Formats: sequence, structure tokens, C-alpha cells
Amino acid sequence: MTPPATQEKTNPKVRPPPAIPRPSASIIVVNSQNEILLVHRNPKSKSFANAHVFPGGNYDEKQDGEHGMPFTAIRELFEESGLLLVHPSSAKTPTNSELDTAREAIHAQTRMFRDFLAQYDLRLNIESLLPFTQWVTPPFVPRRFHTQFYITFLDEARAAGFSGGDKQERLPTPDGGQEVIAARFVHPTRALQEFAAKQISLFPPQFYLLTTLADVLKGTRNTTEQRERVRALAYGAFGGMVINPLPLPGHDMKAAGYQVLTYEGDETRGGSPGRRHRSKVWFGPAGAAAGVALERNFDVFSDIESHVFAKPSKL
Repeated sequence: MTPPATQEKTNPKVRPPPAIPRPSASIIVVNSQNEILLVHRNPKSKSFANAHVFPGGNYDEKQDGEHGMPFTAIRELFEESGLLLVHPSSAKTPTNSELDTAREAIHAQTRMFRDFLAQYDLRLNIESLLPFTQWVTPPFVPRRFHTQFYITFLDEARAAGFSGGDKQERLPTPDGGQEVIAARFVHPTRALQEFAAKQISLFPPQFYLLTTLADVLKGTRNTTEQRERVRALAYGAFGGMVINPLPLPGHDMKAAGYQVLTYEGDETRGGSPGRRHRSKVWFGPAGAAAGVALERNFDVFSDIESHVFAKPSKL
């Protein structure tokens, strides 16, 4: 009889256990024109290749220590875009040259982010970050992440770097373009239009959040009412959602030509009968999403069935 271990090694149907999701954080930065900062991932990246995503990355024990995920989020935002969310300080603000030098050194792990902050007496504006859902990569994906998304408004947080439009004076090049090759502010509606026209690539979490914000951030001037509505989402049931996308059982992806990913609250995931909380995803080359159609037939402000969601994890 063949030992069990050998059977597993020779049986192509036996799958390894799902990878443990890595803690990560990402920030949705909104400027005064209701534009959102997107960074373009390098096509050769191991994760989210060629996709447009919100700035962010993995928790780094060496850099972040016990500071928590908001610290991780702001550090990654700084490394990838040059924007530094800090409180007003009486100290001298770093010049663009000093910011770029620090970005490169921090990314290369030759300088600690906390040491850079201490040198200029800078205090991170963690209070400006609003929780805006957590997402866990599906178990069938080899590289998995448990990402805490945040949202912040630029003019409520002092920031160094560009702040609007297609201007790219501060292209994110902390690693020579190995991770990020471009960055820009774009209105969520325009980003969704570009995705529909196959001009950019988005993954389901980014599509989901951009779709949600496009309904709130209408027009080209950020208003107090819009911010209050975003805060209502952040501090309501929406902001606390932990979403674990799973394939719809019984759906034939090959025959249909698309995958159906269900989310908590869908009728197949504990939601009320007839409730839809899912996405159809058409995958393109290298696993990137070529198209996404969100099905969500409930009000995210008042009709989320919170009891079907896991409590937000303290990453």
C-alpha cells in the first residue's frame, strides 16, 4: 500500500491547504475634487500585476512593529505615492528631495519610517483614517491577503505631494518601478468608465469600493454632506464588513465564461431569501479581472444584515 504522504504527492486532485492571508492595509485618498488616488502596479509584480489599486501593502514587522495597521497604511501610502499624512508641525517640512530620498531608503529597508518621522518631528494623522471594510483573498488564490481598507480626505490631513488631476510631478518610484509605475487622482466614475473600456484593470474589491463611492462623491467638488455620508458608511455596518469572497456553488465557470463570487449577506451566504451580494467576474490574462458586474440589491447605509458578517479583525 502506498503511504498517505506519497498518495498526496502523486494525486493531482489533492490540493494543498489555503495559504494564510497576510495582514495588509490600503488607503482610499479623496481630494477636494472628489478624485481618488490610484496607483498602477507593475505588470511584472507578483501580486495585482498591471492593476490599478489604492496605495497600500503588507504589514512589515521590522518597519511597523506594534504601531498597528494605520501606521502600515500611511507608510505604504508614502512609499508608493509620496503623500505623507501628518499632523501640522512646527518643525521644518521635508523638501521634495528629502521626501524622495526617505521613500527610497524606507522601501529598501535601510531606514526606519519611525526614524524619519522623528527626525522632522512629524506625527502621523492616524485620526484621519476612517475604516472602510476588510477583504480576505479567496482560499483558491495562492497569494492571499487580509486587507484593512481606510478612507481619508486630503484637506483634512496635511500631506506632502501632488493633490489633483492627471499631474504626475511625483511619480512613485521608490523601487525603480518594481511595484508601482504610475499614480494619479481620478474621479471614481471616470475610473469605472476606464475599466469598462478596458483601459485599466481593477480587482473586485477596488471595483466594489469605487462603485460605492461613485454613488456618494458626485460632482467635482467635495462637500460637507458627502463627507458626512462617507463617515456614516465608515462608522456604520458598512465600514465594519469583513468580506470573504467565495465561488458560487454549482456555477459552471467554464460554460458561463465568468466566475461568480459571493459575499457575506448574499442569500447563499446567510442573507435573506432573494438578497444579492455578489459579483460576476470575467478574468483576463494572468488572472486579472477583465470585467466585473456587482449585484447588490440592498441599501449600504441602512439595510446591511450585520449578523451574517464576522466581526472586524484587529490586524
